[in-house]
Amino acid sequence: MDLSRFFQKAPLIPAIVQEAETGQVLMLAYMNEESLRRTMETGYTWFFSRSRQELWNKGATSGHVQKVHCIHTDCDDDTLLVTVTQTGAACHTGNKTCFFREIWQEKAHEEEQA
Repeated sequence: MDLSRFFQKAPLIPAIVQEAETGQVLMLAYMNEESLRRTMETGYTWFFSRSRQELWNKGATSGHVQKVHCIHTDCDDDTLLVTVTQTGAACHTGNKTCFFREIWQEKAHEEEQA
């Protein structure tokens, strides 16, 4: 498969990582063509670190690996949805998901309006 089509607009694209069993969104990271290729070859997630400017294999040091079940692309071929089985925490903080901080909820907004 020619992976270059996913990187026509930019060298890095967002990869949303979702837990296969629950559907919970675990994290958002970025992939370049090489990290996507490695992910597809190994069956485990690889990303490109924007801060370190290097490839990283999720869980290589922590043991909190992500076994990939499938990868979908969006309608514009510029965002990926990676469905995984997560071992341990997905977030570097130790939380299951990186999305653990709620900043707004509809019910709370309705009470403020009253």
